[in-house]
Amino acid sequence: MTSPDTDAQPDALHAERHRAVASRDARFDGQFVTAVHSTGIYCRPSCPARTPKVSGVTFYRTSAAAHLAGFRACKRCLPEATPGSPEWDLREDVAGRAMRLVLDGVVEREGVPGLAARVGYSERQLNRIMTTELGAGPKALSRAHRAQTARTLLTSSDLPVADVAFAAGFASVRQFNDTVREVFAVTPSELRARRVGRGDDDHGDDGALHVHLPARAPFDAQGLLDWHALHALPGTEQVDTDPAGRVTSYGRLVDLPGGPSWFSASAAAPDAVGRGTGIDLGVRVTDLSDLPALVARVRALFDLDADPVAVDAVLRAVPELAGPVARVPGLRLPGAVDAHEIVFRTLIGQQVSVAAARTAQTRLVAALGATVPDTIRPGGLLFPSAVAIAERGHEVLRGPAARVDTILRVAAALADGSLVVDGGQSLGELRDGLLAVKGIGPWTADYVALRVRHHPDIFLHSDLAVRNGAQELGLPGTARELSLWSEQVAPWRSYLTMHCWRPIIDRAMTATAGARAARAPEDPRKDDR
Repeated sequence: MTSPDTDAQPDALHAERHRAVASRDARFDGQFVTAVHSTGIYCRPSCPARTPKVSGVTFYRTSAAAHLAGFRACKRCLPEATPGSPEWDLREDVAGRAMRLVLDGVVEREGVPGLAARVGYSERQLNRIMTTELGAGPKALSRAHRAQTARTLLTSSDLPVADVAFAAGFASVRQFNDTVREVFAVTPSELRARRVGRGDDDHGDDGALHVHLPARAPFDAQGLLDWHALHALPGTEQVDTDPAGRVTSYGRLVDLPGGPSWFSASAAAPDAVGRGTGIDLGVRVTDLSDLPALVARVRALFDLDADPVAVDAVLRAVPELAGPVARVPGLRLPGAVDAHEIVFRTLIGQQVSVAAARTAQTRLVAALGATVPDTIRPGGLLFPSAVAIAERGHEVLRGPAARVDTILRVAAALADGSLVVDGGQSLGELRDGLLAVKGIGPWTADYVALRVRHHPDIFLHSDLAVRNGAQELGLPGTARELSLWSEQVAPWRSYLTMHCWRPIIDRAMTATAGARAARAPEDPRKDDR
């Protein structure tokens, strides 16, 4: 990737990108946009329009950079509708860290000063770094993200246009109208009228807002639904199943800046024009302005911005993994919607079975979880905050004293800010901060990094389940041999971890489905965990 400066693009990379555009290969969508000088329009690489001359285009790595250069989005291919760039998950530099925070809504909530403080730079330095690396500063990138959120809501929900404006983070309807016209060259009403293939049947009568989140194909949605179902906690999470016991949706509560929210995610069904790869989301929020942050967290939870073709190509090239990749193409990483929750659930689940961990975590939620309004989720309980666990965790937590002490120590540190764990940190910062806490070892730090950062290159070679799964795949059995063997699939070792876990998860889900069928509940679709 290069700077979007027209005089700075190396000829070789410019030609390579032009070939990608000529091929109309959707795998490049979201990685850059093509700005056509003669029309003033920018497109996704797979746009079906006639391929412009190589000398007549400029390639930008972000839509925001194209906006700043005076280009508007193509009405035909809607470049803003593509999944996000997989580059954000790979980058460990300031630009990558800041971009993840921009997507989580930090600029809307805390302004550019708050974003700069989060990454440890001055506003001026951060603006310079992001402009150099991404073609636009924090404000422009945040504005582009608001425009993308607005387009998503206009084309995949029935939310009133005025509500869309505030849900997307705009300060006024006028600002929203001006931005949509500038970016898309149409009014919000005209953009809504252009939606294709998703009619009223896609918007239920459950009072929730329904949104479609796209993903690059192939996408193993079922694998992630199974993963989250296996770890789901009553009160906080819910799993829906069909009569055969197959998981059809996963839902949960999330505590956001504006208050508690609820979402339910299911694999998208193809629509009339063949689109649909991704997640269909039903959402209830306390404050509509939290919607962009919730969408960003769900995208991370389901790893929707990954590049599965690139990942599978590397894994499939290794003979031992060719079969597993062919059986489960597009396997994704389970991310996180709440970084602190992942830390506590990881600590509680150390050296115990998944079932035992769920029992202990459920007891913690029941005792310390905050209730939410019935309009969000009747009878729902949020996962306890760090403050609640620090103050009352000793009343609920069971197990070895050393483990309980570690959990309480971590809770106190997270509560007072001396320990920071969030998706905007570099991998090194996140791991170093956790390892500095007495009682936290490398496995815990790496597992949290895999979930919170959904980092693509973490291999949990010391995990017993990973080693057992690796042996089933014909890989080395000892931790050291397995770690050395894994280096050949870098930088995608997190996906190797998931392939090793997959046989264990499949067996657990088969056993769970069998037990559920034997109980024969009155409504077999519901498994309120």
